[in-house]
Amino acid sequence: MNTLEMIELLHRDRTLAVVRTDAITDAAELCGALVSGGINAVELTFTTPDMLTHLARAAATEDIHGAIVGAGTVLHADQARAAIDAGARFIVAPGIRTDVAEVAVQAGIPFCLGAMTPTEVAMALDLGSAMVKIFPGAVLGSRYLVELQGPYPGVRLLPTGGITLANANEFLEAGALAVCVDSAVAPGALVAAGEHEAIARLAAEFTAAIH
Repeated sequence: MNTLEMIELLHRDRTLAVVRTDAITDAAELCGALVSGGINAVELTFTTPDMLTHLARAAATEDIHGAIVGAGTVLHADQARAAIDAGARFIVAPGIRTDVAEVAVQAGIPFCLGAMTPTEVAMALDLGSAMVKIFPGAVLGSRYLVELQGPYPGVRLLPTGGITLANANEFLEAGALAVCVDSAVAPGALVAAGEHEAIARLAAEFTAAIH
């Protein structure tokens, strides 16, 4: 998947699922549950134990579940390379990580750097981040996205952190390309317990509310 295809996927779905948990029972089944609920892009974070094992499992079964799976909370180049080797289709960093950007560019896969300030947004764009993660989304508020688009018209923003069923549409109406949603669709406890039917229901409820 190239960057344009990733942008088109997020524009269509309007959301990306972020999985941050203490355990994953079966990454393939988890991805299948999210896809059945209408979310086709899934980010597995490096804060999850044995993340690379789960990422490899999800990547190897993509033809079955259909999710596009990437790596999140990527802090340095070694993590980026390991994630790509495990099959990550995209990379997400929580901040401005020059070495992570360089690895993603060399690999030719989509990546998204995190930003909070206008200066950081500019830095992310300069490094080739076609999408910019805005964190913490709920703290900054949807109005912040509107203001950012003044100096940066056309910037593709992905707010994350505190995105819920109650506020997701506010961010989308403020111009977000898509919203990054974590516990609202994939609560850590449900993921760890393998409650995939419950996760599918949460994902379906969320996507129905934003379409």
